[in-house]
Amino acid sequence: MIKQVIICVDDEKTVLKSLKTELKDALGNTYRIEIAEGGEDALELIAELIEDEYEIPLIISDYVMPDMKGDELLRRVHQLSPKTLKVMLTGQATIEAVGNAIKNAKLYRYIGKPWQTEDLKLTVTEAVHSYSQDKKLAAQNAELRKINQELEVALEQQSKLTEAAKRFVPNEFVSLLSRDTLSDVKLGDSVEKEMSILFSDIRDFTALSEGMTPQENFKFINAYLSRMEPGIIENHGFIDKYIGDAIMALFGHSAVDAVQAGISMLHSLDDYNQYRINAGYGPIKIGIGINTGSLMLGTVGATNRMDSTVIGDAVNLAARVESLTKSYGVSMLITQNTFSKLTNFPLDFIRNIGHVRVKGKSNLVTIYEVFEADKPEVKEGKSRTLPIFREALYNYSASKHKEAAQLFGECLQQNPLDQVAQNYLERCQEMQSLLAPNRG
Repeated sequence: MIKQVIICVDDEKTVLKSLKTELKDALGNTYRIEIAEGGEDALELIAELIEDEYEIPLIISDYVMPDMKGDELLRRVHQLSPKTLKVMLTGQATIEAVGNAIKNAKLYRYIGKPWQTEDLKLTVTEAVHSYSQDKKLAAQNAELRKINQELEVALEQQSKLTEAAKRFVPNEFVSLLSRDTLSDVKLGDSVEKEMSILFSDIRDFTALSEGMTPQENFKFINAYLSRMEPGIIENHGFIDKYIGDAIMALFGHSAVDAVQAGISMLHSLDDYNQYRINAGYGPIKIGIGINTGSLMLGTVGATNRMDSTVIGDAVNLAARVESLTKSYGVSMLITQNTFSKLTNFPLDFIRNIGHVRVKGKSNLVTIYEVFEADKPEVKEGKSRTLPIFREALYNYSASKHKEAAQLFGECLQQNPLDQVAQNYLERCQEMQSLLAPNRG
């Protein structure tokens, strides 16, 4: 328990004796009463008490003393123990002295001599009560500050956790489930929605990764993915998941956003490849496939571990279309579902490259190449030969392989790097070879 002392200061011993008696009578044994016969004596006493970890709730001082005036003593006491309440007890103090004590020592009360016993008892009782209340209030305030600091730390930690959670489960996913926060999401929450799904993948990544250590693989993947993400975010999409080197992104606003994101990703890849070449590494190629359709977005898993996912035929088709980019030698393919949604979007650098049978689909799927991000000479060549290419594709669809081959050959003469035209030319030649014996 903290020890508390009340100090009486006066140069007259009879006054000190009276004060001590009356204070004992008013306060009992709750407080230790100490006396000092002058200012210097009082300051030494206070220094010793503070060193011994005593509290000094109250000091009562005379004004007129040989070694030091009362207002000066109380000023110096305030410097040593600012929380101590100060009472001046004298009949000779000037208004100036009282003013100095109030200003410099925060004087609690002035009592004239001779004092009234009841007045002294009341003043002392109120003073120690006030000190006690101030002490309790200070302790409560300290506790509140501590709680506030702990709360601030907790909120900061929560904010960090929320930001970290966004990296694993994007806010858009939570919003689509009509939940306010990730903690509100429950296992089995789902919603059906029409969206555009973008898949991208690095060509020949397995062979590429075999020449790298695991640490180099991680560094390469993160360097690549960090360059792909901005194009998706800037076009109102969000990344549903990373699958090794592959990206799966969703676009809920429009198919235009998905196509623009794909174009942006390919431009970013050009910049990244230039960086790789400058650093002594080879360039990389990627394929992007986009489809638009209805899907189910929600959570799957079990009570202790769940994940966000999207399920639906539209998702599977987007993945299949991405895999076709390698077969056709192109960077970006979209489906008819996506193409038909491209309102207010320039179609100058998009071409129909035919119908394909995709695994898991009974009907043929029409696919389109988006060549906006091709190298300038290839892009210009595909755009210039577009009428010839269309006619060639029409003939191929009508099984007029000879006519189609001539037209695809014309496309290649004007644009030798047109891989789709090359692909179709080889098909036409193969079909002609197969049919030639039957004609004989």
